[in-house]
Amino acid sequence: MKMSEFTIRAVILGVIMTVILGAANAYLGLRAGQTIAATYPAAVIGMAILRLTRGSILEENIARTVGSIGESVAAGAIFTIPAFVMSGAWQSFDTREAYWQSSALMLVGGTLGILFVTLLRRVMVDDPELPFPESAAAAEIHKAGQQGSDAAKTLFQAMGIGGVVFLLGEMKLFSASRDFLVRIGELGKSVIRLGPDRVVAAGGISKISLPAVSPAYLGVGYIIGPVLGSLNFAGGVVAWGLMVPLLIYFLGPELSKTLPPGSEQSWDAMAVAVWRNIVRPIAVGGMLVGAGYTMFRMRSSLASGIRRAIADLQKAGEQAQATNRTERDLSFKWVLIGLGVTFLAMIGLYHFFAGAFGPAVLAAAVMIVLGFFFAAVSGNLVGIIGSSNNPISGLTLSTLIIAALLMVAVGVKGMSGVAAVLGVAAVICVSSAVAGEMLQDLKVGHILGGTPRSMQLGDFIGVLVSSFVLYFPLLLLHQGNIKEGGVGFGDAKLSAPQAGLMASLSQGIVGGDMPWPLIAVGITMGFALILVQVRSPMLFSVGMYLPLETTFAIFTGGVIRWFMDRVRDKRGFNDAQKARVENAAVLIASGLIAGEALMGLVKAGFNLANRPIASVYSFFEQPSWSLGLIMLGLLAALMILWPLRKAGRPDEPAPPAAIM
Repeated sequence: MKMSEFTIRAVILGVIMTVILGAANAYLGLRAGQTIAATYPAAVIGMAILRLTRGSILEENIARTVGSIGESVAAGAIFTIPAFVMSGAWQSFDTREAYWQSSALMLVGGTLGILFVTLLRRVMVDDPELPFPESAAAAEIHKAGQQGSDAAKTLFQAMGIGGVVFLLGEMKLFSASRDFLVRIGELGKSVIRLGPDRVVAAGGISKISLPAVSPAYLGVGYIIGPVLGSLNFAGGVVAWGLMVPLLIYFLGPELSKTLPPGSEQSWDAMAVAVWRNIVRPIAVGGMLVGAGYTMFRMRSSLASGIRRAIADLQKAGEQAQATNRTERDLSFKWVLIGLGVTFLAMIGLYHFFAGAFGPAVLAAAVMIVLGFFFAAVSGNLVGIIGSSNNPISGLTLSTLIIAALLMVAVGVKGMSGVAAVLGVAAVICVSSAVAGEMLQDLKVGHILGGTPRSMQLGDFIGVLVSSFVLYFPLLLLHQGNIKEGGVGFGDAKLSAPQAGLMASLSQGIVGGDMPWPLIAVGITMGFALILVQVRSPMLFSVGMYLPLETTFAIFTGGVIRWFMDRVRDKRGFNDAQKARVENAAVLIASGLIAGEALMGLVKAGFNLANRPIASVYSFFEQPSWSLGLIMLGLLAALMILWPLRKAGRPDEPAPPAAIM
């Protein structure tokens, strides 16, 4: 059968989706430290729109491929580019220079990932040991759409609900969050006996938050589930329930000298200052150990990926151009030429950042080799566990440490060295993220009968557009946050935990500016978490790094998911019904996340125009948290009952794969 595939409408639709989904993931990653796989939303949206024009399943495949690649570029970008600002390597983000440097880093990294995957595609996609679970699920979405499916309706409705709830919170119909102070003793009156002759006055305080009424945070918790949601929240509880009050209890007399007595706002500022300047560096040490532990637990897969990468490169060079359409890749000759051009571009970038030609050549040579292996490892991990669980930050951290040691070894120091290290990390991070996402999409195309070369060309277009457009959502969020009274990247509303980790390490290793005692405390804590068999020390440490209202909301989403699972099991659904409930649950959560993320960008635009949404229309001057609790309850009921309604009849055929 012949059918249309690489068409203008499919590519244009894919480009629109890559910008929208990339921007939504940038918002989510900066605020919650999490991103979601864009393959499913892109598949559903592409299926729904192209069905209106009687598009073929191969056109849907191209639209999804182009549309999902922006998420991986965004993931690589938010893990590294804000670090330039947070480390001081860039004094400002709203400059022409920041735009061109950000775009160049994303473009070089994305291109490198596509070229590497083109070399690896045949062997990895055909490897029977790699099940590609998310790819199989995405392929089933396309197949179901050909037979008629309401998945698109569910996704769009959830997006609308997520956007409306967020907008109502901004218009002060209800209070979306609430903080209050908790005292431990009274400053200057409670006492600590430090010895037989030494008694000091003390007193502690902490800022406790209730869960934010946030469709995005609830959706993240809903997807990751109650176990991981609890672990993330546990980090926040330790930070705000133990460390902050304990530190203020002991340091209170010294800290109080710098603050006006009796000022509640100053007490709040004290708690935030302790969390930001003491607790977060400890969390960075924990994240460092967590990333290393993740890599260690995956050592068998990583070693297998490296061995496969070497073998795959040899096989790729030996294979001739296939005549079968479904096995036709970009020309091997043009891929090698592209790698050569990309290598020269890397030298130019690193020379720009480091200010020296020799270190730039060395860094480019080492990183193009590491980049290939990390692309292979990323693809291997995606083939086993899916792109949602791909430890990109761990791979990037390894790259950053190697790059930092290289810069120190060749004598590049100071802010130029920090910028060079972050530039290296950005390229490899984007490359690894793109490689994993692209291999996942190529596997979907392999199942559906798509042409690899067409998908590779589509990814080039998607990466090109994403690289030159995704800077603007980042700028919008950064500047909008500043207009709202924040500091941009790195504050409570745009925490960017992975970028904060990259900034701290690059400053510490190259710039010589790191609170090593606090990092050492965090490293010790990380090892303790491993010894007590905590499932993910990384997620626990990220919970310490994020604001408590964020981790509390993510935990609440996980609890809602637990309730939904319990009700589902009590109803005695068969496997087919359970699969339909699982699929609907993920689509609903993804829609809630995307809806808030898109409205979050709209909010940032209003802030940047000095027209906050609340100034345009506001329901109440002082919104009630009681109404916020009611809204939270309504969202919880929706997230429990809606998927259960999608179970269908027991005699309906099961979807061949659930998307969880």
